[in-house]
Amino acid sequence: MDYKVVERSPFARIARTVLKSSNVAMVLGRSIHLSGVNRDTFLKDEGWVAHELCHIRQFQEHGFFRFLWLYLRESMRVGYYNNKYEVEARVEGMKHQRHMSPARRAGHTISPTDMPLPADSRQKE
Repeated sequence: MDYKVVERSPFARIARTVLKSSNVAMVLGRSIHLSGVNRDTFLKDEGWVAHELCHIRQFQEHGFFRFLWLYLRESMRVGYYNNKYEVEARVEGMKHQRHMSPARRAGHTISPTDMPLPADSRQKE
């Protein structure tokens, strides 16, 4: 899959602030935007890369502006964590862990933040 990585992205910086996270990767089209993490560290985390590649595929399937609209609408409806596009990407990001030992799995991932994600107050319909 063809993609590019943008370090110190202002878009990812905004997302990092909104999510109150120490590091963020986010996708716009075929670009993975990073804030709080460098390219090499990001690319070493197979699960994180798989998660973002899933978002790139979602952009390709739906089209740039349509996917942005669908993603934002879904987030407004059920919240960030329950957003079906995020759920699909989290599943993709965890697939590679099936073949890892528990010790390697624990030391392999980068914790996005020491704080939990903001709780979504919306109820799933």
